[in-house]
Amino acid sequence: MKTKIKILIADDHPIFRKGLTSVFLNKNNIQIMAEASDGEEALELIKKYLPDIAILDIEMPKLTGFEVAQILFDEEIHVKVIFLTAYRDEHLFNKALDLGVKGYVLKENAVMDILNCIEAVEQNKYFISPLISEFLINRKNKEIAKSSKVDLTTLTPSEKKLLLLIAEGKSNKEIAQELFNSIKTIENHRSNICKKLSLSGSHSLYKFAIKHKSSLL
Repeated sequence: MKTKIKILIADDHPIFRKGLTSVFLNKNNIQIMAEASDGEEALELIKKYLPDIAILDIEMPKLTGFEVAQILFDEEIHVKVIFLTAYRDEHLFNKALDLGVKGYVLKENAVMDILNCIEAVEQNKYFISPLISEFLINRKNKEIAKSSKVDLTTLTPSEKKLLLLIAEGKSNKEIAQELFNSIKTIENHRSNICKKLSLSGSHSLYKFAIKHKSSLL
C-alpha cells in the first residue's frame, strides 16, 4: 500500500483554508496533519509533525511564508514547501525559487492546481501555476543569458593558454611538460582559474574550457 503524503496547510484566512482542505477530503493518498492560521503556528506544527509538504501562504501574520521557509532551510528541517499567493509578482516568484521552493500556486487557481502541485513536489519536481509560467521562462532566459556572458578579462595570458590546453584534453603532466612548469604549478594555476571563474565540481574546468575555447583564441 502506498504511503500517504502528509501535508500541513497554513493560511490566515479560515474560509480559504477550509476550501483548500475540502479538496483533500476524498483523496486516499493525502493526509492532513495540521492546519495553521499564522507563520509562528505553522513553524511550530511543522516541527511537531514533520509533514512531507508544507503549504504556506506567503503573507501571514507573525511570520511570512518566506520567513518560515528560511528557518526550515537554516535549521535543516527537510520539509518540502509549496507557496500560495494572491499576487502575480515576478519578484516574489524569483525570491521563492532562490529559496528552494518547488511549488508556487496562485490562490485564484489553487483548487485546480494544488493536487497536481503536491504530486509534482512530492516527486521533487517543480510546479508553477500555468498563469505565471512566463515567469519561469523569463527566469530561464536570464540564466542562459548570464551563463553566456563570461568575463575572461580576469585571466592572464598564461591562464588562457592553460585553458586551451585543458580544452584539448591534455593531462596536468602533459601541460606541465609543454609549459616547462612543474605539475604542482599547473595544479595551482587550475585552482586559481577556478576561483576567478567561480567554478566548482568535478570536470567543471574542462567543461568550461570546451565551451569557451573559441573565446580564448
